[in-house]
Amino acid sequence: MLGYRVPAPDEAMLISGGRRGLGGAPFRVVTGHGKFVLPVFRKTRFITLAMCEAEVAETCVTRQGIALTVKAVIAFKVGNDHESIVNAGQRFLSDQDQMSILTGRIFAGHLRSIIGSMTVEEIVTERQKLASEVLETSKTEMAKIGLSVDSLQIQSIDDGETGYIDAMSAPHKAAIQRQAQIAQAQATQASVEAQQIAARNQAEYARQTAVVQAEYSAQVDRAQAEAAQAGPLAQAHAQQEVLAAQTELALRAAELRQQQLVAEIVKPAEAEAERIRVLAVADAERMRIQAAAAASHDRVALDRMLIDQLPLIVKEAAGGLAGANVNVLNGSDGLSEIAAGLVSQGLTILDSVRNNLNGGEGGSGSDSDSSDHLPALRGLTHPGDGRNGKGKGGKGTSSDGPIDID
Repeated sequence: MLGYRVPAPDEAMLISGGRRGLGGAPFRVVTGHGKFVLPVFRKTRFITLAMCEAEVAETCVTRQGIALTVKAVIAFKVGNDHESIVNAGQRFLSDQDQMSILTGRIFAGHLRSIIGSMTVEEIVTERQKLASEVLETSKTEMAKIGLSVDSLQIQSIDDGETGYIDAMSAPHKAAIQRQAQIAQAQATQASVEAQQIAARNQAEYARQTAVVQAEYSAQVDRAQAEAAQAGPLAQAHAQQEVLAAQTELALRAAELRQQQLVAEIVKPAEAEAERIRVLAVADAERMRIQAAAAASHDRVALDRMLIDQLPLIVKEAAGGLAGANVNVLNGSDGLSEIAAGLVSQGLTILDSVRNNLNGGEGGSGSDSDSSDHLPALRGLTHPGDGRNGKGKGGKGTSSDGPIDID
């Protein structure tokens, strides 16, 4: 609209002409809203309220007499209050770039003043203290020209070619370098140890792998060997079982043959030996009877005849057993019982004949009668006779022991 003016958010509008502003100012200040301005009669100008920047690079001498080049950056602006805008408008309205130049010069002077009262060590180690003191000393002077400082930053401090700062930092550099070297050595040692541990682990893993592979290979070889030997082993076991069966069969055959030999040779030999013993006993009995007959004077002839006939009686009885198949029930004791039975039978026959002869003597008493009884004696002694046995093929028994006669 014609005659209506509005300042920007970061600007202040200064209206001159007409009545004066507040406090006797030659112009009125409008910020944040618009205003009708009469053309020709009123004049409008604008001043920035935005942030401005000023750089300072000043050579300063410290309390120790060492020249230092200090670079700093100042952030400032026109104050927001009415008085600051009026002061800044009266000084910088026609040339607002002069605000940065003037601010830089003001701060350069304060830097020289404050650095001159400090040592290099204080300046280097206490930069914030330096900036605070510069701000504090320049605040009043900056307010007079309508400016307010937001911040002051010390960018760099250089001693040129004197090398003072480098010399001052040399012990710290050496300590830092030493610590860095120690740290590097420790890192190198740790790296070498880690590499060695890794190498040992790899070697251990390789050894374990080789051992496992060897075990697997041994198992495979063993399984293959067992598989290859399975056939021969089975055949050997089968042959061993066959040999064991053959050995058992041979043992049984040997036992059977032994039993056959006992039945065919030992038993007949024992029977023959018993027969010979019986004959010897009979012969001894004959000699005893001869001795008894020699002692008797009244029956010498008769007893001699009986003594002569006794071996024949026993022989006939034993002869009957020569071709017989005798089953002995109780071994050698059974044979002894058979022999004793034969002798007892012979003695019984002898007593019977003697009694018969004694009875005959009471009748006629002739020798011819005695000789007539000899056949009867043979009949009594023959096993086949029906008087003492049951004939050929029969079975006879005696009181001294059982025998079977075929």
